[in-house]
Amino acid sequence: MYLTIKETADYLSVPEAAVKSLIQQKKIRALYDGRDYLIYKEQFNTHLKQIEKYKQLVDEILSEPIPESIDVKDED
Repeated sequence: MYLTIKETADYLSVPEAAVKSLIQQKKIRALYDGRDYLIYKEQFNTHLKQIEKYKQLVDEILSEPIPESIDVKDED
């Protein structure tokens, strides 16, 4: 499925100018049909899956309790 620049911006939750800039920098692959750029939606799936994976990893790390240090001595 192909998206326009506006649809891509909505899908990625970024401004249209950012999408245009990424196309010009060749960080997003796009086809130019003579009037508009068309962007293949599936190219973002791997990236979005990776972001979700990193979010889960960070959540796991943050929810882990901090172990007590065996070097800490009770001063009482």
